[in-house]
Amino acid sequence: MGSEAEAAELTGPLLAGGSGDAPAAAAGEEVVPPWREQLTVRGIVVSAILGVLFCLITHKLNLTVGIIPSLNVAAGLLGYFLVRTWTAALARFGIVSKPFTKQENTVIQTCVVACYGLAFSGGFGSYMLAMDQKTYELIGTDYPGNSAVDVKNPSLSWMIGFMFVVSFLGLFSLVALRKVMVIDYKLTYPSGTATAMLINSFHTTTGAELAEKQVNCLGKYLSISFIWNLFKWFFSGVGDSCGFDNFPSLGLAAFKNTFYFDFSPTYIGCGLICPHIVNCSTLLGAIISWGFLWPYITTKAGEWYPADLGSNDFKGLYGYKVFISVSVILGDGIYNLIKIIYATIKEIINARAKQGRLPLVRVQDDDGSSKVSSEEKLLNDVFVKDSIPPWLAGSGYVGLAAISTATVPMLFPQLKWYLVLSAYVVAPLLAFCNSYGTGLTDWNLASTYGKIGLFIFASWVGQHGGVIAGLAACGVMMSIVSTAADLMQDFKTGYLTLSSPRSMFVSQLIGTALGCVIAPLTFWLYWTAFDIGNPDGMFKAPYAVIYREMAILGVEGFSALPQHCLAICTFFFFAAIAINLVRDVTPKSVSKFIPLPMAMAVPFYIGAYFAIDMFVGTVILFVWERVNRKESEDFAGAVASGLICGDGIWSVPSAILSIMRVDPPMCMYFKPSVAYGLI
Repeated sequence: MGSEAEAAELTGPLLAGGSGDAPAAAAGEEVVPPWREQLTVRGIVVSAILGVLFCLITHKLNLTVGIIPSLNVAAGLLGYFLVRTWTAALARFGIVSKPFTKQENTVIQTCVVACYGLAFSGGFGSYMLAMDQKTYELIGTDYPGNSAVDVKNPSLSWMIGFMFVVSFLGLFSLVALRKVMVIDYKLTYPSGTATAMLINSFHTTTGAELAEKQVNCLGKYLSISFIWNLFKWFFSGVGDSCGFDNFPSLGLAAFKNTFYFDFSPTYIGCGLICPHIVNCSTLLGAIISWGFLWPYITTKAGEWYPADLGSNDFKGLYGYKVFISVSVILGDGIYNLIKIIYATIKEIINARAKQGRLPLVRVQDDDGSSKVSSEEKLLNDVFVKDSIPPWLAGSGYVGLAAISTATVPMLFPQLKWYLVLSAYVVAPLLAFCNSYGTGLTDWNLASTYGKIGLFIFASWVGQHGGVIAGLAACGVMMSIVSTAADLMQDFKTGYLTLSSPRSMFVSQLIGTALGCVIAPLTFWLYWTAFDIGNPDGMFKAPYAVIYREMAILGVEGFSALPQHCLAICTFFFFAAIAINLVRDVTPKSVSKFIPLPMAMAVPFYIGAYFAIDMFVGTVILFVWERVNRKESEDFAGAVASGLICGDGIWSVPSAILSIMRVDPPMCMYFKPSVAYGLI
């Protein structure tokens, strides 16, 4: 990971703290409040208010299109706005408020993300709804494997209880590896980095000349991104087939295989932040999958799998997409996890041999060869200072797993205690894989891991209760891997804003507790006010039917998968391990050109369009570095963050417009000119 770790590093006053012209000044003048002072009552109140708003937005998107954008940036911005409004209102009455720091701003953002994240990972638009009577009837009472026994309708009591017993484990699963992910591997977590840059810009001392320029640059590109999204909205019509997001920029034939540039500021920004090797690996993965593998497998329709299946049927092409992409991710994740365990054991052995105590993860070498700037040293020191004891993380995970193992079978008798326990044994591995992939590409693939859990556990239980057991297991797995990735993304934000990991961890606990109540309550508003799940209504909940059909398929077992699927998965699993091994044994001058399997795997499932966006970003950065390297080093992060932030902020008004049923006035749509005929 050495080459991409160095390339991924972002420096500069705005990221390091922005409190002086020189690194020494930044290190000397930056005042970091104690971790307890970063947690405030007003911060928790503001977090709860924003948690309600963002849960409503997330449910709306879940029940309509099923795609949830990252709202980290919007959480940071609105948190700043509300606290500033709060303090200004108190000042008018002569009440002096405690100074609002960037650390408090970061803690609020973390709490909000933890809260609204449960509206997604809680499965209110997917696996929970897949259990209800309406979804059972939509699939058909005579559909093979669709049994009336496998029905569990939503109710506030069991939903809140389920949230509380499964949602906290993800916070404890990877907290001991935060230094590995953030400091050692230097994973970018683009949304987390952009959020940190935005928060730092709000709280930057105006005396720092470079920081001022970076703030102006961020504001400029934030405005451009926001206005561009507003402009795109007018042409996006109703549904998901109109507008610039579906612009066949490389031709209609390429568009059918998801090869098109969709004018997304977020992923262009990600391309500017992520290392070149990540962006190139993503594009290579898109070319391998959507350029060759999926078109080839499509030609086998009717031979390897039935030709008349839907686009989300596991028995067809969709099964290949999900399982092959996950096999690459698991191969990469297992290799890196083993490498971390090996390095840790080696470090402990060396420490005992020298009869001294060394840190679990080495931040920097003390032999003078390390070229860590004073700004980065400050970031590292603050991040390591308020550590969360490994024994607390371990005992917390084991204790919560024991409680959940005993409780979940009471809510879902079909999911036996030993099944829940086995899920918690493998969950940390999957959480690591997901967090690692999110750090590289910004894609949280929790739903993909949830689907794998759904399939495996439904197959394990079989005909008698397998559907409900699989859906409940999906919730257990999804909750852990999603929460762990969100936590690591927020740790990256906290690292760059000099926020204490301890205050952020406590904030995550508070936000998760709020989400366990707010997410079910806000869903219940939709459930009681609208006809949820009606295919002809506004809230179609498209993923509910898909998840139930997956569970029904899972009951049939791996034998129901399309032909050669497992063989191809095995090949890609070992290919990912082999590529990583080659990267580690070859010289750095060679390994820096070898692609990253994790980054290659994401477009296998998602599509090629976002890989093209990220590649455009990396090309812009590459040219910029050749024209003016110093300027690119100073401002590339600001430009990228501005593009991501503008896109993230736009998601709030666009969701509000959607909730108010205000549709775009036009639908820009493309089709072959021959379709018009000749006049």
